[in-house]
Amino acid sequence: MTVVLHTPESGVVKTDISDGWTVIEGEPTMTTWFEYQSPDKSVVTGTWRSTTGAYRAEARFHEYVYLVEGVIELTPDGGETVTARAGDAFTVEADFKGVWRIVEPVYKRFLLKMG
Repeated sequence: MTVVLHTPESGVVKTDISDGWTVIEGEPTMTTWFEYQSPDKSVVTGTWRSTTGAYRAEARFHEYVYLVEGVIELTPDGGETVTARAGDAFTVEADFKGVWRIVEPVYKRFLLKMG
């Protein structure tokens, strides 16, 4: 059994808009750090930061989020808005389609489950 420590904001950095995401309000920017990938590539962990604005998102993976800083309003198509604040943890299922509105700049830690 292995234990891997993860240093926030280290590893592979991506500064362009993620696949499946489109800016729909404002001029938000995002930075993603991919800090760990399991040997079979089914699990990825990392850190994500975004400035204020809104994205249309279509999730392809299950995502567990711990929100360290900021406020996000998540509105699934045809559903009710859920507001997450610093200190909250939440899961976005792989079939999510809707809007991520970044109300206050966000710093989150995440785990993606592929497939």
